[in-house]
Amino acid sequence: MDHVRETLEKLIREHKTDYVTLSRLLGRNAAYIQQFMRRGTPRKLDEDDRRTLAEFFQIDDTVLGGPRAPILAPPGAKGIDYIRVPRLAVSASAGQGAMVEADKTVGEFVIDAKSARELGDPKHLSMIQVMGDSMTPTLNDGDDILVDQNAASTKLRDGIYVLRIDDALNVKRIALNPGGGFSVKSDNPEYPSWEDVDPARVVFIGRVVWVGRRVR
Repeated sequence: MDHVRETLEKLIREHKTDYVTLSRLLGRNAAYIQQFMRRGTPRKLDEDDRRTLAEFFQIDDTVLGGPRAPILAPPGAKGIDYIRVPRLAVSASAGQGAMVEADKTVGEFVIDAKSARELGDPKHLSMIQVMGDSMTPTLNDGDDILVDQNAASTKLRDGIYVLRIDDALNVKRIALNPGGGFSVKSDNPEYPSWEDVDPARVVFIGRVVWVGRRVR
């Protein structure tokens, strides 16, 4: 049993819960967690499932295999292999949609190369800012997000993406539909979600792989 499964087993015992309860919490079949724990299927927890379990146990989702936050490294730091990620003059709306702006670089975000490789393709990472609150509490207005633009050309999977719909740049959650196609969802229930979106209307810019939150 790997570290994540050992940790989850310990949390289950400490919180006096069980596999079936957690499976139902995730909206899965009753044997889902048992299969994950005992059979290794799935190999790792889905992003949404991991986040739900982390909230339930009140822990950081890195404990359950979530990506670690990048380690900031000052330019010129010795003994650290780091890369510079461009910060773009673009805001992705978590609201009604922001018009696309020019991809002008207005700064840099310096992180260690190992963390960058764990998050995505370092050559295709960029940082932009979230505008609006339709993705609250996952993403808040003013949050900085790292976007892996290479993920836009790979197979689509559930997760949070920056996408362009009708010339407006948005950051939304994508959920694949069982029968094919996908839905575009807002994490904030006060905002609408769209089922069975016409793929022709959507251009995927990249997948959100990390968020930096300002202290308020």
